[in-house]
Amino acid sequence: MDHYAVIGNPIGHSKSPQIHSLFARQTGQDLVYEAILAPPDDFAGTLRRLVAQGYRGFSITVPFKHQAFAVADRLSERARRAGAVNTLQVTPDGLFGDNTDGAGLVNALQAVPGVTLAGARILLLGAGGAVRGVLAPLLAEHPASLHVANRTPEKASTLARDFADLGPVSGGGLDGLEGRHFDLVINGTAAGLNDQVPDLPDGLLTPGGGCYDMMYGDNPTAFVRWGQSQGAGWTRDGLGMLVAQAAEAFALWRGCQPDTGPVMAALRPET
Repeated sequence: MDHYAVIGNPIGHSKSPQIHSLFARQTGQDLVYEAILAPPDDFAGTLRRLVAQGYRGFSITVPFKHQAFAVADRLSERARRAGAVNTLQVTPDGLFGDNTDGAGLVNALQAVPGVTLAGARILLLGAGGAVRGVLAPLLAEHPASLHVANRTPEKASTLARDFADLGPVSGGGLDGLEGRHFDLVINGTAAGLNDQVPDLPDGLLTPGGGCYDMMYGDNPTAFVRWGQSQGAGWTRDGLGMLVAQAAEAFALWRGCQPDTGPVMAALRPET
């Protein structure tokens, strides 16, 4: 039986073991998937120990994605562009690092009825690692425009310059959003950790426009509630992204693509 794990700190809240167990059952794969708490100052040591014990692959979560990037022997192009790794595969040539976050977000958005990313005007809030990890996959869907807005405008502008070769991306501050309109607003900030929303003007959404929060919870997040208050045509939190990025990792490890629909239904039966 093959062993896999998610490594993070904290890790007790992780839904990944449940998700991958459901994937394994669905696809008939014989594996065990655990949650491993790594000390903040010894991610590399924890990883070496698990590899020596025969583990075949790892999901990497906060705060170790940049450290995983540093220890990987080979990188996928999307991991290289993101500057972070959330998936490691043990291979005969060492550790292969990938980043499935952006693909997970795109897959989750495409699962929303009526949503088309091609030709859409997208606003992406935040300029941290979560946003950097999803920029390339979003631009690959050929939106009409993708604007990164952040409390610190310089960070958003730097991100836009770093990805300008991939599509129509711009960056600036939150105070520059007044009077602008978007078909899709994606929250990639950490404000939701404190049940808060970035300081946004009213009227950002086009009629029928949607809001997607990369964070998730058992109750509607602050950003989802903001979208509803703005008359959004649809709102979603990040559970779909979590499941979809896990499916990408599972496919890399096991060579078969699981169906995310039944897993979403199991995690959130009312949807």
